[in-house]
Amino acid sequence: MEMTKNAVSWFEIPVSDFERAKAFYQQIFDYEMPEMMMEPVRMGVLLHDRDNGGIGGAICYGEGYTPAGGNGPKVYLDGGSDLNTVLQRVEGAGGQVVLGKTPIGQDMGHFAFFNDTEGNVVGLYSTN
Repeated sequence: MEMTKNAVSWFEIPVSDFERAKAFYQQIFDYEMPEMMMEPVRMGVLLHDRDNGGIGGAICYGEGYTPAGGNGPKVYLDGGSDLNTVLQRVEGAGGQVVLGKTPIGQDMGHFAFFNDTEGNVVGLYSTN
């Protein structure tokens, strides 16, 4: 296999209540989430800089999209310059912080985990 620039090219977070999940992610990331239909799946696109090569993902509602709770793959969303900004909004949006801001190692940044409103365990990463 050839070496690729990124390990991920796109990701999807399954949701059981699209409106609730959309409101949650909009609140914790403080932006208006655009929607699109990829029949029969309703998608809410997460914030990313696609025009400059940013890797994106979406919350997805439809057949074949069932939240796996803590048993599914782990996705780490970009927490910006300090992931505490996002973490401080999680509980007010209806989620729960599972693991607060935790250093990874020398000059490797920080990570955290939260439960979203759909029961998914999602990671956050920041360099600070």
